[in-house]
Amino acid sequence: MAMDDSSTSDGLKRPMLSPTTSLETNKRWIVIANKVIDVEEAKNQILFSLPMIVVTGCFYFINLVSVMFAGHLGELELAASNLANSWAVVSGLSFMVGLSGALETLCGQGYGAKMYRMLGIHLQTSCITSFLFSIVIAIIWWNSDTILILLHQDPDIAKGAGVFLKFLIPGLFAYGFLQNILRFLQAQSIIMPLVVCSVGSLVIHIGITYVLVHWTSLGFKGAPLAVSISIWMSVLALGIYVLFSERFSHIWRDGFSFEPFYYVMINLKLALPSAAMVCLEYWAFELLVLLAGLMPNSETTTSLIAMSVNTEAIAYNISYGLSAAASTRVANELGAGNPNKAKHAMVVTLKLSVLLALLVDLALFFGHNVWASLFSDSAEIISIFATMTPLLIISFVFDFFQGVLSGVARGCGWQHLAVCINLATFYFIGMPIAGLLAFKFNLHAQGLWMGLICGLACQSLGLLLLTLLIRWEKVEASTKCNTENELLA
Repeated sequence: MAMDDSSTSDGLKRPMLSPTTSLETNKRWIVIANKVIDVEEAKNQILFSLPMIVVTGCFYFINLVSVMFAGHLGELELAASNLANSWAVVSGLSFMVGLSGALETLCGQGYGAKMYRMLGIHLQTSCITSFLFSIVIAIIWWNSDTILILLHQDPDIAKGAGVFLKFLIPGLFAYGFLQNILRFLQAQSIIMPLVVCSVGSLVIHIGITYVLVHWTSLGFKGAPLAVSISIWMSVLALGIYVLFSERFSHIWRDGFSFEPFYYVMINLKLALPSAAMVCLEYWAFELLVLLAGLMPNSETTTSLIAMSVNTEAIAYNISYGLSAAASTRVANELGAGNPNKAKHAMVVTLKLSVLLALLVDLALFFGHNVWASLFSDSAEIISIFATMTPLLIISFVFDFFQGVLSGVARGCGWQHLAVCINLATFYFIGMPIAGLLAFKFNLHAQGLWMGLICGLACQSLGLLLLTLLIRWEKVEASTKCNTENELLA
């Protein structure tokens, strides 16, 4: 009996040791993880980034869905809708995204400084600015068929693209307002309403597009009209939420006035460089496609570069969540007068960006043939795309890294400095090297992408040096004042 009691006693003691050992092991791993990265900060940023990826992806696919529906109507419609979509991004949509970048500085730092009333003022000012620029862009879009023919595009395709863009004009105004509301909510880390709205809008948009394209006499015209309707629905839904939710009552306590008009110039000092930052990068990628069209085997090379550009764009949409997290965290901490915390948040986001880039790289490395088959059934194209995969993997790392640093620049209000870096690295380094390698050394598509990698690498280095050399305390000092003019000093 004594032996039995002893055995029972040992049996009872052993399980008691296991949870303790497991707890100690977990604590040890947590300590090790914290030495590599601030786990709590990383967790908060991931919880912010993942919903933002969903939001960005859904609004990105609204345009793409309409292009897909239009493309199934025929080869001419496919070419016209793709040309129209590319022209819309280059000449208008990227500019609208860039203009809203002013709010990442003004609302982000204003929220950190608890200047809540100014958030509403800056949102109204940005909407005024976006509306005025939308008028100019709308005039360009209305005459796009003539412009595209002057740019030596096929007349029939150019005319079809012109029709597509005319029906997209109402959506242009909504898109500008939408981007401003996104930045306004992002600056306050209010993300879930954006997720609900973006997912709902995409689902409804698919139905609207199908009905307008296949059940009405609009046909091809129904595809861009569906985009305009869906974007306006998103704006109205988010607008009602922002204006009438109790969550924002402290922001609108003084109602509406003419005060936002006094801040137009302050907004433009940040908005125009921010727009230039975005446009210079978008235009560099489009320039690669144009250069590909000048090569001997232009059809294959253009298809290959277009596939690579689309792949890079989708990958960047994944990384945009981290860019938004960096911008918001840095701006909030600077507004609160905590430059050291802002720097720490930036370092954590950079580490996460490298990790995310490696995960995307692995996915492309093992699935590049499957991915390429989604774009083309040609065995030749799929085979050649495999040779581009190592270059795309390298470009992802630099693109993710610079995306975070660009977000930091917007959060700090350094857009005027970042735009100079983008101009120099893409157009004085990247594109000349791309042309040299592609045409002089006959590296063709690979040469073009190598040049782009050089541009992205130099851009990343330039933005990193900017964050290391500039005085963050100067930004902190400016946010302690209630005068927004000093925010831009």
